[in-house]
Amino acid sequence: MQEKMQERILFLLEKRRYAQLKEELLDINPYDLAVLMADIPIEHLPILFRILPKELAAETFVEMDHDMQEHLIKSFSDTELKAMLNELYVDDTVDIIEEMPANVVKRILKYTDSETREMINEILNYPKDSAGSIMTTEFVDLKKDMTVADAFERIRKDGVDKETIYTLYVTTKSRKLIGIVSAKDLMLSEQNVVIEDIMETNIVCVDTSEDKEVVANLFDKYDFLAIPVVDKEERLVGIVTIDDAIDVLQDETTEDITKMGAVMPNEDTYFKTSVWQHAKNRIPWLLFLMLSAIFTGTIITQYEAAFSSIPLLVSFIPQLMDTGGNCGSQASVLIIRGLALDEIKTSDFLKAVFKEIRIALLVGVVLAVVNGVRIIIMYNSDPSVNAYALAIVLGVTLMCTIILAKFLGCALPILAKKCRLDPALMASPLITTIVDACSILIYFNFAVAFMNYLIK
Repeated sequence: MQEKMQERILFLLEKRRYAQLKEELLDINPYDLAVLMADIPIEHLPILFRILPKELAAETFVEMDHDMQEHLIKSFSDTELKAMLNELYVDDTVDIIEEMPANVVKRILKYTDSETREMINEILNYPKDSAGSIMTTEFVDLKKDMTVADAFERIRKDGVDKETIYTLYVTTKSRKLIGIVSAKDLMLSEQNVVIEDIMETNIVCVDTSEDKEVVANLFDKYDFLAIPVVDKEERLVGIVTIDDAIDVLQDETTEDITKMGAVMPNEDTYFKTSVWQHAKNRIPWLLFLMLSAIFTGTIITQYEAAFSSIPLLVSFIPQLMDTGGNCGSQASVLIIRGLALDEIKTSDFLKAVFKEIRIALLVGVVLAVVNGVRIIIMYNSDPSVNAYALAIVLGVTLMCTIILAKFLGCALPILAKKCRLDPALMASPLITTIVDACSILIYFNFAVAFMNYLIK
């Protein structure tokens, strides 16, 4: 369907049937339109963009990737750029400015009116990961002594240029936030009802310095469409809307996934990141993990005597290391996700560890029994080794390894959170490396202790 539409657009552009093309583009959602434009030769973008009505063009522009946006800005005349900027919300303009090179930013600011430029500078001054950095200053505010009729008049007058009119904020003359009114409340109330009588005073709001991930998670908890942002004097300075919260959650999830895969986070997409940058993002963690594996090698070297007596012991090393690593990964993934969703608190450390140890005991017993039966069946006829003793050694080692792996997979992310580090750092690769060394140490200590029983 998308390919056919792209072919249709290119055909109409080639034939210069711009009026017909405009009619067909009007029914397409801005996001879908941006996706379509991404696969159209970049030299056609300016013409295609100029065909769109101003409002649809601005909405589509916001959905485009940064390369397309930069190309269009450079191709715009001064008049076109100014017209397009007038259609954008302030927070969208800020997002664009943060990704553009200095010469493009300078041109954008040149054609932004002084009031908007002041709001842009205010948002840009907030820390990158704060609520202030993702808020918009475009909202409708009311006064408590207004009537519902006054409120509707205010919405009709100012609401056109605001990001949302579904939630309205009641403030004092000094801009202190004292209440919230929804559009539904207004529509269901009589025209002469005073706003103070219908406003909600139990307000959930955030400070400008609050972490943006915490703010985004509030949308999930309270099902809000927007959350007010206040300064330290509780004055309303902006709102965070649901679309910005979704972007934050997506960015944070991507960052966590990359860290859990032992890759340094990167803001660009996979194909837009150069080969050198990909390698640069991966090498530090791989070097650390590779060098940390020296401990495992050192442990194995110290037990060469056990190898020479029973060479079969070596064949179980991969099994123990893989099982321990997988168990640690299972625990860490669930704990990291629980911390991210605020389902698990740092105060739940003992509770979580106790639960994981109980899980480890159940898992360990099942795996140890199954593996023990396998060893007895496979090696009972081997004259050089006592299969029953080997099954016990492997079973006990598996139990200890699984308990240790589950403990580390649970404890390390929570401790990282407690130390104000990203729990995603304590993910599979790091835990696997630690568990590998510990499982080998446990295994060979048991093997040496029971050496006389292992040999027939």
